Amino acid sequence: MSEPSSLTPVQTTQDNLTNQRVFQMTGLGCATCAAKIEAEINQLEGVHSARLDFVSQRLIIEALDPKAMRQITQQAGEIAARIEPGAAVVIGENTGSAPVEVKNAPARTLRLVLFGIGFALLLLAQFAPLPTALSLMMFIASYLLIGAEVVLAAVRNIARGQLFDENFLMSLATVGAFAIGDYPEAVSVMLFYQIGEFFQDLAVNRSRRSIAALMDIRPEFANRVTDDGIETVPPEQVGIDDIILVKPGERVPLDGSVIQGRSALDTSALTGESLPRDVEPGSTVYSGSINQSGVLRIQVSKPYGESTVARILELVQNASSRKAPTEQFITKFARYYTPAVVFAAAALAVLPPLLIPGASFSEWLHRALIFLVVSCPCALVVSIPLTFFGGIGSASRQGILVKGSNYLEALNSIDTVVFDKTGTLTRGVFTVTEIVTAGALPEASVLELTAQIEQFSNHPIAASIRKAYGKVPDPSLIQDYHEESGQGLSATINGRSVLAGNSRFLLSQGVLHAQVLTVGTVVYLAVDGQYTGHLVISDQLKPDSKAAVQRLRKLGIRSIALLTGDSQSVGQATGSQLGLDTVLSELLPHQKVEAFESLAAARTTEGKIVFVGDGINDAPVLARSDVGIAMGGIGSDAAIEAADIVLMTDEPMKLATAIEIARKTRAIVWQNIVFALGVKAVILLLGALGYASMWAAVFGDVGVALIAVLNASRVLQQNN
Repeated sequence: MSEPSSLTPVQTTQDNLTNQRVFQMTGLGCATCAAKIEAEINQLEGVHSARLDFVSQRLIIEALDPKAMRQITQQAGEIAARIEPGAAVVIGENTGSAPVEVKNAPARTLRLVLFGIGFALLLLAQFAPLPTALSLMMFIASYLLIGAEVVLAAVRNIARGQLFDENFLMSLATVGAFAIGDYPEAVSVMLFYQIGEFFQDLAVNRSRRSIAALMDIRPEFANRVTDDGIETVPPEQVGIDDIILVKPGERVPLDGSVIQGRSALDTSALTGESLPRDVEPGSTVYSGSINQSGVLRIQVSKPYGESTVARILELVQNASSRKAPTEQFITKFARYYTPAVVFAAAALAVLPPLLIPGASFSEWLHRALIFLVVSCPCALVVSIPLTFFGGIGSASRQGILVKGSNYLEALNSIDTVVFDKTGTLTRGVFTVTEIVTAGALPEASVLELTAQIEQFSNHPIAASIRKAYGKVPDPSLIQDYHEESGQGLSATINGRSVLAGNSRFLLSQGVLHAQVLTVGTVVYLAVDGQYTGHLVISDQLKPDSKAAVQRLRKLGIRSIALLTGDSQSVGQATGSQLGLDTVLSELLPHQKVEAFESLAAARTTEGKIVFVGDGINDAPVLARSDVGIAMGGIGSDAAIEAADIVLMTDEPMKLATAIEIARKTRAIVWQNIVFALGVKAVILLLGALGYASMWAAVFGDVGVALIAVLNASRVLQQNN
C-alpha cells in the first residue's frame, strides 16, 4: 500500500501567490472516496472551489486568498490520506495527461502470498476431515489473511464517522455471515470480492492508460542549439527565439518557424488529419507534430506553457471538471441510494421475524446481508466519468477539442445549427475575379485606388485586393481615413475623395449606382462623389461543406441556417448550393447576434441551438449559443479561447463527427446505468425473496462494475 500523501503541486505558475494550484494524485481506486475528498476540501475555509477528477486523478484547488494556499494544500493532503490511505501524489513537475502509477512490488508480492495462504486454508477447512473447532479456526485465519485489509479500512472509516462505503458493507455482510454460521460463504465471498476488486482496478487503470494514450502528445525533450553544440533539455527550459533542432521521427517540442530544412510533418495528433503537411523555411510549425523526414532548425516563437500542445493538453485534462448533467445526477443519486439500501437491509433483517409467524431471524439476516453486498453504486460512479472522459479523448484524437463533458452531452440535444459563412463553410481565401469600370478611370486605376484605401484593413477581402494589385500601397498618399464597420471605407487619396464598400455604404453617402447581382462579394468604388466601378471578389466552398450539411440532416438536425455579412446574392447562392433552410445576409456584427436571437426564439422544440463560426470575430454569437463551436485551426489562440468546442482542422464535417462521438458516449453511459441498476434491482428482489446467494450479490457489486468499466472503454474505438 502506498504511503499517505502530503500534497505536492505538479503544476504551478512562476508566481508562488497564485490562486489556483493543480496536483496529480495516484492510488485513487474508489470513485466514491474521490467524491468525498472533493466535498470535504470544498468545505475548507478559504477554498473557493476544489475539483478532483477520478479519471485523470487531477486535483485543482482555487483559493480565495493565495496566501492561504499552503495551509489549504496541507489540510487537503490530510483529508486525502484520511479518506483513502492508499492515495499518493506524484512528486515533480510532470503534467502530462497520463496519471503516474506508484508501484510497490514488495507489498503486492506479500499480498499475493497472503491471498494464496488464505485460499489454501479455505480449501483445507472446507474439504479436509478436521475437528469442528480447528476447522473454524482455519476459516477465521483464512478470512483475516484475505480480508483483514477491508475490515481494517472499515474500522478506520467508522471511527471517522464514515459509513456506507464498500469496506463497511462488505465487512458487515461477511461478519454477519460468520455470525449465522455460514463460514465457507463468508470467507469465499470476501475472497471473490477481493479478486473482483483487483480486476476492476486493472480495468480502470487500463482505461486510464488508453485515454492518456490518445492525448500522449507531450514532447519529452528539446534539442537546443547553442554555441557549444546541441544540448537536450526539457521543453520548459527553452526560451523565445532559441533555436531547436528536430530530427526525423522526433516530436516538435515548441511552436516556431522553420529557418532551415524541409520536411513533412504528421499533425494527426493535433488535428486528426492523416495527410502529412510539408514545411520549408518560413513555415510555421506547432508543438505536438511529428517530423517525418528531414532535419529541421526551428526558431521558437512561444514558451512551452503557451504552445499549442500545452494548451490542448490543458483543455482536455481540465474538461472533466465541467461535469455533464448525467454525471451530476449519478453523484447525487449515489449519496442517497446506498444509505437507502442499507436501511432497507436493516428493515429486512428485523421486521419479517417480528411480523411473520415462524420466520427465522438467521434466514432474514442472510437475505439482508445480500442486500448490503449488492448496494454499492461503484459501477456507476466509476464507469460514467470514464465514459465521458473517454469520449473527450476520442474527440481530441480526431482534432475536436471539447472543453467539458457538459458540452459533449449537449451535442445530443441539437436541433438547430447556425453557420457563419466566410472561413466556416467557405475557404475564406478570396480572389479578385472581375474588375468593372463605369467611368473615365481604366481598370488598373480602379484596382489601384481600391488597394490604396484597403491597405490598412486586415479583412480577407482587403488582402485579396492588395494581392491582385501586386504592389505595396503607399500609406503617405492617404489622409482622413475612416472605416465604417461592416460597410466600407472613406479617405482622401492624392487630394481626391474616395469611397469603397458595399452598395448600402455608397447609397448612404449619396452616391447613386446600379446594384450588381453576381455570385461573389462586390466592392463598389466612388471618386469625388461619382461611381467609377467595382470589383468582384469570389470565395469557394470548402470541399466537405455540402457533405457535412447532408450528414447533419441524416443525424436528424431539424434546421440549418446561415448568417453572413456578405451580399444577399452571395448568401442565397451559398445557401442554395448547400441546401440550407434559412439564409440571413448583409448582417453587421451586432446584427448577427440579433439574427441569432430571432432564430433561437423561432424554434418550436426544446433542443439546443449551436453556432459554428471562425473564432474571435464571432465571439458574441458563440457566447450566446447553447454550444459555441469555432473553426480553430492549429495555433489559433483566439478560436480556442472563444468557443466551447474547437474544430482544429477547420472542417465542417468534424461537427457531424463530434455529434456521433457524443451519441456513442451517451449510449454507453445509459447502457451502464440500465445494466447496473437493472442487475442490482433483480438481485435485490431475488435476495429479499430468498432466491439469490451471496455469490450473486458479489457479482452484482464488483462483477457489474467490471463489466461497466470494460463497456465504457468502447467509446475509445470511435473510427475516424
